Amino acid sequence: MKILGVDHIELFVADLQEAARSLCEGFGFQLVAEAGPRTGLEGRHAYLLQQGGIHIILTAALHPTDEAAAYVELHGDGVRDIALRVADAEAAFREAVRRGATPIQEPVRSETAEGRLIRAVVGSPVGDVVHSLIQRDTATPQFWPARFQMREGVERPSRPMLRVVDHFALCVASGSLEAGVDFYQRVFGFHQSHEENVETVYSGMNSRVVQDATERVCLVLMEPMAGKRPGQIDRFLTGHRGPGVQHLAFRSDDILNTVKFLRAHHVPLLDSPPGYYDALPSRVKLEALDEELERLRDGHVLVDHEGHGYLLQVFTRSIHSRRTLFFEITQRKDARGFGAANIRALYESVEQSLGRN
Repeated sequence: MKILGVDHIELFVADLQEAARSLCEGFGFQLVAEAGPRTGLEGRHAYLLQQGGIHIILTAALHPTDEAAAYVELHGDGVRDIALRVADAEAAFREAVRRGATPIQEPVRSETAEGRLIRAVVGSPVGDVVHSLIQRDTATPQFWPARFQMREGVERPSRPMLRVVDHFALCVASGSLEAGVDFYQRVFGFHQSHEENVETVYSGMNSRVVQDATERVCLVLMEPMAGKRPGQIDRFLTGHRGPGVQHLAFRSDDILNTVKFLRAHHVPLLDSPPGYYDALPSRVKLEALDEELERLRDGHVLVDHEGHGYLLQVFTRSIHSRRTLFFEITQRKDARGFGAANIRALYESVEQSLGRN
C-alpha cells in the first residue's frame, strides 16, 4: 500500500463546456486532453484540465442511463473520484479489499506504445466518492494511454498560479466521523494529524484530518455537531443529498496575486467575517507577516499563525444552484497544519454567505 500522492480528481458534471469554462477562465486551468466514444470512453465525454501538478477530469454523460447522469441527478455537479497514485495498483487493490474496502473495479490495463496505466477502484466511506488506484508506467506526457487524446500546441506556463491540491474537505453525516477516520487509517494506512471541534452561536462541527505518510494526500472529514441547529455541514448534506466533497483546496505560492486574478475573472469569493482583521493583531504577529494587512483585508484573505510560520487562505462561493461544491486557495508560509482560527473563519464565512448571520 505505497501511496505516492494524488493522481487526479474526477468530477461528474451536467454541462461539460460550462464546467470547463469556469475552471479555465476563472482559475487558470488549461484543457489539455479529451476522451469520448471515439477514444474508447463509451457513453461519456470527458475533458482533462491541468495546472501545475493538478489534474482534473470533468466527465458528462452522453446518455441518461449512464452512471454519471445518475450521479448528477442525485447530487448535482460534484467530486466522484479522488484518485490515488500508487506504486503497484494490483497489490494495492488486493490489500485495500483485504482491509475492508468495497471493490468497485478490478485492475484494468490501458496500454499503448507510449506507456501503460493500471487502474483499480475501491469505495470510500463518504457517500458516492470512490478512490481509483493508479499505477503509471509512461515515458511520455501521455496522461491515460488508449483513453485520453492529448491536445497539441498547449503551452504550459513555467510558473503556474496553482501548484498542487492542498487538501479535500468531505462532509459526513453526524455520528459517522470516527468510522470515516478508522477507514482511512485501516485501509490506506493514513494517520490522523489534526482534530478540531468548532462551535458557533448557531451550529457547530467536529473535524478530523487524515493524511498519508508522505502528507501529499490530505482529507479533512467534517460532521455536524450534535445538539445544534442545522449549519453549513447540514446544508451541504441536504443540497448534495448525502455525504461528499464540500470543497477542494488548491495551493498557491502567491495568494494575493491569485486573488487578484480570481476577482479579475469574476470568481465570487467569500467575505471575511465582520471584525476579523480588527481582531487579527491579538492572535497573529503582524510584523512576522510578509504581506501588508490592508492588502489581506482588501482580498479577504484569512491568516493564522502556526509555530514559526502562518497560513493564508481564501474561499470561493459555490456557483452551483444547490450551493454545494466550492473551492479554497491556500498559501503555506512554513505551516503544515490547519489553524483553529482559520477553520472557524471558514465555518463563519460560509454561514455568512448563506445568510445565517
